[in-house]
Amino acid sequence: MTGPEAAHSARVLRVGNASGFYGDRFDAVREMLTGGPLDVLTGDYLAELTLLILGRDRLKDPGLGYARTFLRQLEETLGLAHDKGVRIVANAGGLNPAGLADAVRALAARLGVPVNVAHVEGDDLTARFPGALTANAYLGGGGIAACLRAGADIVVTGRVTDAALVTGPAAAHFGWGPDDLDALAGAVVAGHVLECGTQATGGNYAFFAQGGHDVRRPGFPVAEIHPDGTCVITKHDGTGGFVDIGTVTAQLLYETGGARYAGPDVTARLDTVRLEQAGPDRVRISGVRGEAPPPTLKVGLNRLGGWRNEVTFVLTGLDIDAKARLVQEQMEDALRKQPPAEVRWELARTQSTDPDTEERAAAYLRLTVRDLDAERVGRAVSSAAIELALGSYPGFHVTAPPGKGAPYGVFEAAYTEADGVPHTAVLHDGERVAVPHPQITRELTDAGPGALPEPLRHGPTRRAPLGLVAGARSGDKGGDANIGVWARTDDAWRWLAHELTVDRLRALLPETAELPVVRHVLPNLRALNFTVAGILGEGVAAQARFDPQGKALGEWLRARHVDIPEALL
Repeated sequence: MTGPEAAHSARVLRVGNASGFYGDRFDAVREMLTGGPLDVLTGDYLAELTLLILGRDRLKDPGLGYARTFLRQLEETLGLAHDKGVRIVANAGGLNPAGLADAVRALAARLGVPVNVAHVEGDDLTARFPGALTANAYLGGGGIAACLRAGADIVVTGRVTDAALVTGPAAAHFGWGPDDLDALAGAVVAGHVLECGTQATGGNYAFFAQGGHDVRRPGFPVAEIHPDGTCVITKHDGTGGFVDIGTVTAQLLYETGGARYAGPDVTARLDTVRLEQAGPDRVRISGVRGEAPPPTLKVGLNRLGGWRNEVTFVLTGLDIDAKARLVQEQMEDALRKQPPAEVRWELARTQSTDPDTEERAAAYLRLTVRDLDAERVGRAVSSAAIELALGSYPGFHVTAPPGKGAPYGVFEAAYTEADGVPHTAVLHDGERVAVPHPQITRELTDAGPGALPEPLRHGPTRRAPLGLVAGARSGDKGGDANIGVWARTDDAWRWLAHELTVDRLRALLPETAELPVVRHVLPNLRALNFTVAGILGEGVAAQARFDPQGKALGEWLRARHVDIPEALL
């Protein structure tokens, strides 16, 4: 390749993100387009819960099923993106990417903006899974790349992997093929850092209160991707938040597991990732190795699981245990004739000794009920709670009037052979292009235990919160959760790697004691990643625990007191 085309292929590709979830900052698209130079702007609108929401929308109107916020954002910014030559790639198509593509074309015609709109489809496998509300395969970036190579200005997709929003544009820009595994793996890592928006720029960051950074309105992240797949994570000048090795590490650990991070384009080896502070708000990611992807694709299944309701009783002052026991016995007696299939009580002891406010004197007793029959968790539960208002424990009141119950969903993961999924790029001129899946694949296996550092020399210790020397970030994958924990210094890593074993984690977080827990060691990141199976029940939509997505598990762990070497404090 020679001439202008070769020069273009070697140029750094600047990819920015403007959405980490359906409901993220509305003005982010405009902020990213006006804040600095970009080649591609991505938007991640889909999560496991989002597809359930879109599935319920589609039940009401088959023409829906996509993220309508995306259209409203484009109405304000489509002309701006066109004038700046920024291509837009978003998975906002959800369950109806063709419908969203048509809506964008109609919007562009109304605004008088000449843009080419393409979409990617083939992920919807609902017909293959009887009883599922939605069933969508996680596609790779090949369809996106095909659309961009054919001249699309805007590409909307359904369920692709979050990282595909970056691997697709990078592959199209640099001419990568399926054998460019290291480059693709580097783009996967870049995409994973970008996908959750401001979580890479100081949002939800364990050490947000240190360093004097203003994180009230973090800017959205940008990846400067090079032809070999290495990249620099940064943000537009003048925006809030910050980018350093810690913020990037935190996001790399988010919702991942072991050293092998599998996807439909490539399996990225997270244990090869190297991070380097390359200047203020600039972190270079290099060294990422890639392996052939597995022969199967993950399929996310959502189904309606039944109905749920909850009531939170406020218990104030003395005799908290007796008050909780009384109201529990009263409610169970009232529901005895038609008890819900599942009844769960949780007592949160938030009261303090000799409280100086009424709220500090209160504990919270939460009743959660679930059943396939809406009547058993609806008015029957609400009425039983209300009727106790004058005949239960002293100080009886609840946090909110009991409701009539609501449907809940259940998420499951399945796997299907990639060759059986019709990954299709629908170009802006209507041509349909079949996107081949990688021909060379590799069964996914555990990479084995990572190398442990030499233990820290023994010395005096002090009882203190783990979070003084370790950061953490946690999140959900269906009914499982991961807790990523990292050290900021070599000495802290030498201590953490030997201190925080699976048994120690179970002791610190008793909720995990009876659950399968796997520890993964990532020495290059000075990090441990724990996968806790089943802690979230049937997934976020089932609302099985008070933190249904496990977002704060890491902060709970950091709050636990352990014996820390004084040399680290």
